[in-house]
Amino acid sequence: MKEEMKRVDRNGYYGRDLALVHHLGFAFHAEACAPGILRILEPVRARGGMVLELGCGSGLLTKELLRAGHRVIATDASPSMLELAAELLAAELLDGDVELRHLTLPDDPVPKADAIVAVGHPINYLPDPDALDRALAAIADALRPPGLLAIDICDLEYGRARRGIPGVARVGETWAVIARYEMPSPDRFIRDITTFLREESGSWRRSDEFHENLLVKVDRVPELLARRGVRARIESSFGDETLDEGLYAVIGEKLAGQELSP
Repeated sequence: MKEEMKRVDRNGYYGRDLALVHHLGFAFHAEACAPGILRILEPVRARGGMVLELGCGSGLLTKELLRAGHRVIATDASPSMLELAAELLAAELLDGDVELRHLTLPDDPVPKADAIVAVGHPINYLPDPDALDRALAAIADALRPPGLLAIDICDLEYGRARRGIPGVARVGETWAVIARYEMPSPDRFIRDITTFLREESGSWRRSDEFHENLLVKVDRVPELLARRGVRARIESSFGDETLDEGLYAVIGEKLAGQELSP
C-alpha cells in the first residue's frame, strides 16, 4: 500500500535489498557495455592511466576494468552498492589497483583521472538541472588531458518512450522486483520500486524505494562539456550493444590547452 512505502534517502540512493536485486537481475547492462568501453579506454590502459568510475554499483563494470589491466577508482553514492562491490571483487580475487570510494555528485570532490566512465545513468539521479550542469562541469574538470569520457545518460526520449506504461516486473529464483512508473513532467521519470528477497527460512522479505530521475536533452550535453575543454559526441551505444530506448552514450576527450568558459 502507498502509505507503507519507504522513501529512499536521496543521500543513500539504493538500499541493501534493491542493490542486491539490481546486482542479481540487471547485470546484463554493464556486461553488454563493457566491451565497447574497454575499446574506448585502450589508450588509457596502454599508458597506465587512472580510470574513475561513477556509479559503480555492485562492481560489475569495475570487475571488467580490472580484468583488462586498468587502475580504477570506483565510486558510488550508495554505501550498500559499495559493500556489494567489495564483496564481488573479493569473490573474484580481483585485488589489482582499485579503490572503492563513496562519492555523491555534484558537491563531493571528483578525483583527477585519465578516464571517467559510468553506466546505469547515475547522472540522471541528480535533483535538478543546475546540479546536473555542475556535475558535468566537475567531471570535465577532473579529466587530465588527453582524458577520455564514456558515460550513459537518459534523454527526454526515455520518458516519452515509457509514457502510458504502468510499470514492469521481473522474477528470479530468489528475488522479484516490481517497478511502477510516473511522469509528473516531461523531464521527471519516477519509479516506485518494490523488491522481494527469499530468506534462508523460505519466507520473503519486502522492501520499497522511490527513485526519481531527471531527464535531459542530451544534445545540449556536448555544448556544456565543451565549455570545460571536453570535445564530446552523442552515440547510440559504446560499441556493439543495444541501449534501451532513450538511453545514449556520451563519448569524449579532454583537449589540452583549452580555455574554460564560465
